[in-house]
Amino acid sequence: MPYRQLSQVLDPRTTVLLTVECQQGVVGPDSALPELAEQARSSGVLVNVARLVAAAHEGGVQVIHAIAERRPDGRGANHNARLFHAAGRLPVQQLSGTTAVRVAAPIEVREEDFVVHRLHGLSPIEGTEVDSLLRNLGCRTLVVTGVSANVAIPNAVFDAVNRGYTAVVPADAIAGVPSDYTPAMVRNTLALVATVATTDEVLACLSPRRCASRAGEDRGVT
Repeated sequence: MPYRQLSQVLDPRTTVLLTVECQQGVVGPDSALPELAEQARSSGVLVNVARLVAAAHEGGVQVIHAIAERRPDGRGANHNARLFHAAGRLPVQQLSGTTAVRVAAPIEVREEDFVVHRLHGLSPIEGTEVDSLLRNLGCRTLVVTGVSANVAIPNAVFDAVNRGYTAVVPADAIAGVPSDYTPAMVRNTLALVATVATTDEVLACLSPRRCASRAGEDRGVT
């Protein structure tokens, strides 16, 4: 049960949809993290992210794709945690300009989307353009999707909440490993700071019909 009703927080005019690290080198067929990629695909998470992105496009909701990458020489990247050292030894590297850092199918990227690339850190918000973009867009609610529930998703949710945004997490549109970790993270951590819902519930709020209804309210049409 969400702590706030979705209809109260998912106004399409002030909502932004964020996809986190849904890139070919992470969730694609040739992923550097095959266990995570398999979980994102077999669980339906990647399809659900694609459904949310399609609905956002149809309903005029802004989409931001957050991509993690590194330079071939590694300059500017973090080296202060085991995760970074392990990533540096993986057979597939998230190198700038390569197919590994392109948004993975079946998610569609449109011209009006923002694609934000980061070279450092664990969060798609901290130290990137995302916060400034959200403020300039008039965002009040951030829908967080993607991977992983282990690291980047909680980072994004915490950063959003700390900056004054309402966070919404479609629990079936995020993935982590092992498979039973994500529901535990949602139940014991994310539900304390975000409104947790399902993809279908979020889709109902982002539907073009609801967007049109909101626009009619602005014009005084009943």
